[in-house]
Amino acid sequence: MSVRRLAEVQPASFEFTPENADWCKGQIAKYPEGRQASAVIPLLWQAQKQNDYWLPKPAIEKVADMLGMPNIRVLEIATFYTMFNLAPVGKHYIQFCGTTPCVLRGADAIKAVLLRRIGPQQTVTADGLFSWLEVECLGACCNAPMVQINDDYYEDLTPENFERLLDDLAAGRPVRVGSQTGRVCSEPAGGLTTLTTLYGVDGRSGPQTADAPPSAADPGAARGERAAQAEPAGDTAMARLEQEHRHTTAAPEAKLVDTGAARTGVAISKDDKAANRAAADEAGASSLQGGAPSHPPGIEPGDGKE
Repeated sequence: MSVRRLAEVQPASFEFTPENADWCKGQIAKYPEGRQASAVIPLLWQAQKQNDYWLPKPAIEKVADMLGMPNIRVLEIATFYTMFNLAPVGKHYIQFCGTTPCVLRGADAIKAVLLRRIGPQQTVTADGLFSWLEVECLGACCNAPMVQINDDYYEDLTPENFERLLDDLAAGRPVRVGSQTGRVCSEPAGGLTTLTTLYGVDGRSGPQTADAPPSAADPGAARGERAAQAEPAGDTAMARLEQEHRHTTAAPEAKLVDTGAARTGVAISKDDKAANRAAADEAGASSLQGGAPSHPPGIEPGDGKE
């Protein structure tokens, strides 16, 4: 792990805005008295967002003071997690994914654009608009290559559409978050080939799309699903239910009745079931009193049926 240090040039002080201070109080209130330190990561994150996406030393100390923590404890957290930027970043902070899935899909060409347009990693452009950092997998492998810019993902990148994206960000024009090729979520790059009755051929017009209202419940399908998952009727199902009941009533597992029905297919009479149940209850009571365990009728120690 690389050494992470605070920036040499630091602001003189840091204070949360009134809105962010109220937000921080709400986060702290989520935890019991004496456990306020549990809110340290949310507070550091809010401080970073307020301070142009980097975390200065006075902000770390402010959070420590709010939570009653030693400064060094909060500093340890801020320097450990790479989500916290310890030096100034560009207005559009780009986290470039250089992990294998993205590389296989052309991430090296995206990296070349970053080097040409912005410069080396952690360099802020002269106009303060851009900086970038190569990071580990960001979890959008189906839509590789991709980058995260501030809080948003930009996926399905090519050198051409990434150049346009940077141009639009620099000019302050609206940009499309997510896929830059129009792909919906993680559907196939060429469009849907299945489930088109649910999502539509275009992936947007069907009754199950993200923007569509929920479809009506299908009681018939629900009944069929329950029936498919139901236990088969007969003694095997009843014996299993009885064993589950013993688990929930804390009867010792070793005393659960092995009906043998699953192995032999032989039905057990009601009288035998009653005898087995009584024997198991007696065994459970004996175990709780420290007595020697007993065995259900027909099952002897060491015969392999326990």
